[in-house]
Amino acid sequence: MDDVPDPFIDLHTHSSVSDGTERPAELVRAAASAGLDGVALTDHDTTAGWDEAIAAALELPITLLPGLELSTRVGYRSVHVLGYLVDPTDPALVAETTRIRDGRLARARRMVDRIGADHPLTWDDVLAQASEGATIGRPHIADALVARGLEPDRSAAFRGILHPSSGYYEPHDAPSPLRGVELIRGAGGVPVIAHPAASSRGIVVDEAMLAELVDAGLGGLEVDHRENVSRGKRTLLDWATRHGLFVTGSSDYHGTGKPNRLGEHRTARVAFDAIVASATGARPVSGPGARLG
Repeated sequence: MDDVPDPFIDLHTHSSVSDGTERPAELVRAAASAGLDGVALTDHDTTAGWDEAIAAALELPITLLPGLELSTRVGYRSVHVLGYLVDPTDPALVAETTRIRDGRLARARRMVDRIGADHPLTWDDVLAQASEGATIGRPHIADALVARGLEPDRSAAFRGILHPSSGYYEPHDAPSPLRGVELIRGAGGVPVIAHPAASSRGIVVDEAMLAELVDAGLGGLEVDHRENVSRGKRTLLDWATRHGLFVTGSSDYHGTGKPNRLGEHRTARVAFDAIVASATGARPVSGPGARLG
């Protein structure tokens, strides 16, 4: 029916299992309260929040798309690849995400040691900001800096003490985007490049690299995101048309960790359906009364 409104779908959110501030169940409940029909949980390099989020979704009129946000790199440039409906037990994906998380933890400790040489910050301060089992990274350091009164908020910390030019920063080890796409497809999932035209980085891949990623199984591009600049969005839409990719819109919600609000950008039903149709690793989970169920 042409007069039925498109579902309200947000395909990029984070819980306290990575660098959000809400437990997975709290996030799903918040998404339902915000009127979302569908939400994806995409914590950094982990699927540890899936079980809790699924249990919550089964009790609410919402559809959960389980996923993750895989860290990849091109030189010093981060390229985040969202992976939807992967098999969370896939050996290759588990091995790589474990390696990434272990490396992120060691890198965070080295950064805290550097900061602590000049500012009153300790590793215990950082641990106090992370939930049990969380993937510790720069957001937790930022929160510790705020708690210590060294920065006014998380965003300021990233512009200040944690900025790459500060002298405290160091890049983290991660696979190439090509390897990331291969890992997600190998685990039965659907890969989408997150915020490819973020204003702080420009477009994170060129079209030649994009073509390689498409050949490896890239499904789409996250175009509607608050950090994507307008000129970059136009380029991304052009690339999506030429390379047969779907486009998504998402909030990149982190609870109180970022100003991003649930549902501030939406994904069309056609993109949601394309993800579900091509995934073999996992399935969406819907509660009673869910429009996407």
